[in-house]
Amino acid sequence: MKNKIRELKDKILSGQDINLEEALEVINIEEENKEALEELFIGANEIRKKFNGDIVDLCTIMNVKSGRCSEDCKYCAQSIHYKTGIDEFSLLDEEEVLKEAKINEGEGANKFSLVSSGRGIINESEFEKLLKIYKRLKKETKLHLCASHGIITYEQAVKLKEAGVEMYHHNIESCENFYKNICSTHSYEDRINTIKNVKKAGLKICSGGILGLGESREERVKMAFELKELDVNSIPLNILTPIKGTPFENNEKENPIELIKTMAVFRYINPKIVIRYAGGRMQLKENQRLGLKAGINGALTGNFLTTIGSTIESDKKMIESENLKIIENI
Repeated sequence: MKNKIRELKDKILSGQDINLEEALEVINIEEENKEALEELFIGANEIRKKFNGDIVDLCTIMNVKSGRCSEDCKYCAQSIHYKTGIDEFSLLDEEEVLKEAKINEGEGANKFSLVSSGRGIINESEFEKLLKIYKRLKKETKLHLCASHGIITYEQAVKLKEAGVEMYHHNIESCENFYKNICSTHSYEDRINTIKNVKKAGLKICSGGILGLGESREERVKMAFELKELDVNSIPLNILTPIKGTPFENNEKENPIELIKTMAVFRYINPKIVIRYAGGRMQLKENQRLGLKAGINGALTGNFLTTIGSTIESDKKMIESENLKIIENI
């Protein structure tokens, strides 16, 4: 198996792609096969270094509208369909957003994203308020601006770009085959159409998924290939945090090594883009450092949406201790 992994690594380093069968072979390496896993991680690190260098991208998010979402995504604390006890609030004002953005910028974040609950932007006055906030952030900070507002139209994507947004975040969550197990109030195709709208408008796209929803290894690999086909710019990989009150509250937590292995395989499939630690990564504990040696080159940092994240300072120290550099705002 070690020789097979080296062959796949060399294939990728020469500019070729691996196929589904090859990816399935390596994702099915068991934890007991430590030598093969080590070879897989070393290979992922070499691929990351070849195509992305030693740079790590830190991004932060701010929850600007919380709860009362009409959708029934089974993992989500913000759905109106479940009782989870989260704080609910309407769209925050621009002064509060600007204050938080400047704090994150001062602590070393490169990107800043506003995230709002809901199926999408359906309130025109709310949308105009968001556009005004983005314009002010663009003017008064050096942060690269991202947005995450659910299902949007091409016209809305164009207006976001004009307001200073550079990237739109919209996860596919899992592969097409598994998506019916996650949500019934909108489809996988709805998410794909939003990604197409965003790309057509000239925005970069950040799209990934959640590990630990009950999907198989094969379905994880299929998600990685579907994201490759979509030609996304950044893949955030979340780890499910089972939240009491949601249908997935009793999902078993994943083995950290299994998760790192999955992330490494994502690097083999998507060698040239940012693969990002996202929500739930605190479950990896000390293995977060291992991920940085297995293909990860981005991280969502600071507090997340409805779960506790890490601090920007602690993430910077961890990244720099692995002889990696953090992208700075220019």
